[in-house]
Amino acid sequence: MRFALIGAGANGTVHARLIEALDDDLVAVVDHDLDRAQQLADQYGARAYATAASAYAEVDAVSICLPSALHADAAIEALYAGKHVLVEKPVDITLAAADRLIAVQQETGLTVSVISQRRFQEPVRTIKDAVDSGALGRITSGIVESAFYRPQSYYDGDGWRGTLAIDGGGALMNQGIHALDLLVWMLGKPVQVSARTGQLAHENIEVEDVAAATITFESGAIGVLLASTAAYPGSPVRLSIHGDRGTATMDDDRLVALTTAGAVGEGLGLVGERSAVELAHLAQYRDFVGAVTEGRAPAVGLADGRRSLATVLAVYESARRGRPVELDE
Repeated sequence: MRFALIGAGANGTVHARLIEALDDDLVAVVDHDLDRAQQLADQYGARAYATAASAYAEVDAVSICLPSALHADAAIEALYAGKHVLVEKPVDITLAAADRLIAVQQETGLTVSVISQRRFQEPVRTIKDAVDSGALGRITSGIVESAFYRPQSYYDGDGWRGTLAIDGGGALMNQGIHALDLLVWMLGKPVQVSARTGQLAHENIEVEDVAAATITFESGAIGVLLASTAAYPGSPVRLSIHGDRGTATMDDDRLVALTTAGAVGEGLGLVGERSAVELAHLAQYRDFVGAVTEGRAPAVGLADGRRSLATVLAVYESARRGRPVELDE
């Protein structure tokens, strides 16, 4: 499959490596900074373009690695050009933008997948299998922690990071959304959120660097979330899912505990080897290519991206109002 990479920044560099690892062809790199596009394109034998439209004749699919608020519009442009789309998280920063994209995807019938690579990690999939098989019994609660650290230079280095208009949020929208996505994937439909956010360790940003929330799900299960970019020196994502017959925990990309009360849990075992996030990223790329070539839905679609975005926005709204909010608000 021939790919165009839209955005030649740090994320674009990662995605270029992934496309090469797939043995697919990165044939175009697009960036408004043509010199930056050319520098990345030269590494992979691709051509550099300043606009996406000029690259579309060469490609079958696009990988969108732009700042968050530009995701939906770039994906819509690609769909109308007849290209399949893999878009970085979040799907965008507003539900209105996400819904525009969903409508165009339904109109064109092309494949769109939202990056949620942690779903493809082996320990995560083992926990999801335990949830779905009933090995943990009725799911009662979940806890996820994304306690990262970003120095002030991280926000100072790009004009859009830490802004409401382009980044859309901070530690949760940009980093913690991956962890939140896992909680929502495991526990189901969120219905109510109670949250607090803070800007505690960074200057000259418009967004939070700490967010904490309790989330009530349609099943009655309760989730607890922490997202931070102010937790020096930073810790790996930690996820625990609890049921009335078992508990499963991932820490440092390893399944460190899987305890069940009955025989239904036997044989699930522990995953001892590290499951690297970049390998999971590659697995999502393989799923996307498979979805296009096989004419099936991708494992992570726009509805998944929208649900995670809606939950992020509910966290922000609850923190702003100082009270719980319903997701349908």
